[in-house]
Amino acid sequence: MLRSPLFRNILITFSWLIGALIFLSRPSASQQKIVWSDQEKPIVEQIRGLRKLDDHVRAKTTRDLALQIRQLPVVPHKLTLAEALANLSTEGDFGRDTLQEVTTTLETAVREQPPKTQKGQPNSLYVELASLVRYEHMQATSDDPQFAAAMAQFEADDANREKADFTLTDLQGKEWRLHDLQGKVVLVNFWATWCPPCRKEMPDLDALYAKFKDQGFVVLAISDEDAAKVTPFIGERKISYPVLLDPGRKVNELFKVEGIPKSFVYNREGKLVAQSIDMRTRSQFLGMLAEAGLQ
Repeated sequence: MLRSPLFRNILITFSWLIGALIFLSRPSASQQKIVWSDQEKPIVEQIRGLRKLDDHVRAKTTRDLALQIRQLPVVPHKLTLAEALANLSTEGDFGRDTLQEVTTTLETAVREQPPKTQKGQPNSLYVELASLVRYEHMQATSDDPQFAAAMAQFEADDANREKADFTLTDLQGKEWRLHDLQGKVVLVNFWATWCPPCRKEMPDLDALYAKFKDQGFVVLAISDEDAAKVTPFIGERKISYPVLLDPGRKVNELFKVEGIPKSFVYNREGKLVAQSIDMRTRSQFLGMLAEAGLQ
């Protein structure tokens, strides 16, 4: 999932990423440059290269990195590396065992060095850990109140998404209102042209739209970019599902979208039955649609 830069404040900030890869290689000029230990340097280089790997190789490398990070001494960089790896490990399906190892590594790093709150809110490390537990169904626990607060916030966010409604216009000028689509299975997908994981999942999502649209399946893909950027991008890739524009980010804010891609599936009764916090493969999307009764 892509978020705002990770290394702008090595020990404190951990704000939403715009790509852990960019972050690992380009710390802000206003911050002290990270000095990696000899033990950390090979881990950093492998994290930078994860997106270039074939998925099968990436899965094994991710698992190995999780174990290597867990074995590091208790130093601030351990938290940084654990979060960076976790952020990249939900971009597709690299195996439940691999993702559990990544989750356990993050859980361990947080337990060893409990990070402080950020402006009265749970630290992003606890938010990341809680998201893996709630949305990826990984096993992890924490006695820190920040973890409980993050879980409670996700529960509240999901309750709001359950009753959310919006009206947006697609690239052809047609208006779409979410609540008008009850009786259909609806997948709301947040994406952007600049987002590699978004681009990677689009062909699978388009194929599933073609397969199920005659059964009442609707995809509403929402971008906060302008039409001049989105229209040629969609045309080049021959995407057939509706693409809606949210230039003011009102719907992004309504759904509390801080990293993309994200997808939400509503069943024919309008109930939110499945969601993803990152890129999904075709089989993962099929699993989400099955929750809404599409097989």
